[in-house]
Amino acid sequence: MLRKEGNRLIREFDSEQIWIEPWGANSLRVRVTQARTMPMPDEEWALLPPAAPGAAITIDGGEATITNGKISASLTAAGKIVFLNQHGEVLLEEYHRNRRAAMEAFNSTIAGKSTETKPDYLRAFVSALEVDAREFSPILGGDYELTARFESNPGEKLFGMGQYQQPHLNIKGCTLELAHRNSQASVPFVLSSLGYGFLWHNPAIGKVTFGTNVTEWYAQSTDILDYWISAGDTPAEIEEAYARATGTVPMMPDYAMGFWQCKLRYRTQEELLAVAREYKRRGLPISVIVADFFHWPNQGDWKFDAEYWPDPKAMVNELKEMGIELMVSIWPTVEESSENYQEMVEKGYLIRADRGNRMMLSEAALYDATHPGARAYVWSKARRNYYADGIKIFWLDEAEPEYSHYHFDLYRYHLGPDVRIGNIYPALYARGFYEGMSEAGQENVINLLRCAWAGSQRYGALVWSGDIDTTFRSMRNQFAAGLNMGLAGIPWWTTDIGGFHGGNPDDPAYREVLARWFQWGAFCPVFRLHGLREPFKAPLSDHGGGKMLSGADNEVWSYGEEVYEICSRYMSLRERMKPYIATLMEAAHKHGTPVMRALFYEFPTDPMAWEVSDQYLFGPDLLVAPVMEAGVTQRPIYLPAGAQWTNAWSGEVLAGGQTVTVDAPLQTIPLFLRDGATLPIR
Repeated sequence: MLRKEGNRLIREFDSEQIWIEPWGANSLRVRVTQARTMPMPDEEWALLPPAAPGAAITIDGGEATITNGKISASLTAAGKIVFLNQHGEVLLEEYHRNRRAAMEAFNSTIAGKSTETKPDYLRAFVSALEVDAREFSPILGGDYELTARFESNPGEKLFGMGQYQQPHLNIKGCTLELAHRNSQASVPFVLSSLGYGFLWHNPAIGKVTFGTNVTEWYAQSTDILDYWISAGDTPAEIEEAYARATGTVPMMPDYAMGFWQCKLRYRTQEELLAVAREYKRRGLPISVIVADFFHWPNQGDWKFDAEYWPDPKAMVNELKEMGIELMVSIWPTVEESSENYQEMVEKGYLIRADRGNRMMLSEAALYDATHPGARAYVWSKARRNYYADGIKIFWLDEAEPEYSHYHFDLYRYHLGPDVRIGNIYPALYARGFYEGMSEAGQENVINLLRCAWAGSQRYGALVWSGDIDTTFRSMRNQFAAGLNMGLAGIPWWTTDIGGFHGGNPDDPAYREVLARWFQWGAFCPVFRLHGLREPFKAPLSDHGGGKMLSGADNEVWSYGEEVYEICSRYMSLRERMKPYIATLMEAAHKHGTPVMRALFYEFPTDPMAWEVSDQYLFGPDLLVAPVMEAGVTQRPIYLPAGAQWTNAWSGEVLAGGQTVTVDAPLQTIPLFLRDGATLPIR
């Protein structure tokens, strides 16, 4: 049965119910279930309530169409959904190979009628394969495993989906796990070169395959198929529609646009202050310095260990006098020895294990960010022990959350099993601090997290790419990850400059990696140096905040004079660029515009712009082409058609639509200015 209910098109057939409705300009939301009623989540997922646009709905026998601006959805007699743009061109259609459904449709609605004038997608498609476009496979006694299948266009290019440790910018042909891990963030929004964006609006653990023959989305445990799709004439139009549907970042505060100094880890208050003082003595610009993990007596205490950090308020005040903000690491881990453990157990504020012990990482349990009470509880501790002393920015680490073993079927949250809702965790982790800080009167909230899901951006989430390797290969992977995170709606993104695991400051080969990565870092949304350098430093004691080792020095003067000169040069350049960066952050705040932009974002009509995967635009006016290989001192650069390009170092003006080879000595990252833009590079 087909019917119209307000702006919603509804189809009920056997056990299945389909809702299709407008959800923002040029956009539709589709929900399908085999449950008794359409499920409604206890928590907001990614989508915000939309404005109420009108939709044109027509029902003709067993077929129907709903149109909202530039997008239409046709529902065939067999129950297949097809999406078209305003020109009648197919954007996306379900993969339907079911003889039984097609024959039922034929018998009930098409028998005796001519089908020759109907488009292919409206004809009854008879196939012996018996493959359903929407397959709900019951889990005994519970939910369903869900597979949603769509036809694949082999020439289509796909981008977004968050952060995966691979070098592919175009993810067509990839299979991606819909799950979070340390250095992997699943943000299930994909942008198509065909002119649509698609959000898989389901936080269940699963996977997606963007195959040549079929696209398959899979959820391990759910009771609903829920997705959002938007059509647009340009990538920017689609991205802005997605941002309106899921929210935008706050305006980035001025200090966050500068240089951030970090290492694993400053062990004492005096050690951290000595580094900050040295930056100021050298006249180097620095905006943020970080007190990393195990500054606490026990995991889950969420306070400084007074033995090593005797006067946090005085430390914060001295740093503020130097123009530096202190960021403090927060972990979701709670040891049994913590002063808060017993109360959190009693109140149900810790993640549970369906089998075995709930101690999941570092002999600690994990706080349950899906529980509103737990979020308020953890924020209350952070507010009393950090925020009250003037600390206004937090490093919300382990945000996947990280498990010793990623056995997703083992863990259970307040909102349900991990396999059913686990991917929402980092967004709710960010939300807890965002809401607490906002209620305390803070504006322009920004906190650093190691993971995100769709919608995390509206909670002030700055995401970094996790505990990565310290090689050029790793740098190349982060390059693709950063661009795809921006396209997935997370414009605030950064890496550990130089990578995290290892890297000896005295090693000439690693110094080259660090120098090249640092240059690129100056043109990332956040410019942050971090890592566990070698050789390691021994712990200070066997108890409290002194029991954890530290890495070798990781300040810009730690890598020899040549690298120091390179670092200081790009730190000064970043400082000069802050007025331009502020305009990029305003665009991200108002429109959801990525700060780092793949070439096609600004030049969608240039076919080559869709092919280039090793350079990007930092905002609209600056083309950035990092060197990501050892020993390279020249590299080819494609200059997009439709603009003139000025070499920012030499001043040479070149026409777009060509590939040029430019010099790139160790101290120089190739940069080109668009159409005479005047930025303070030199």
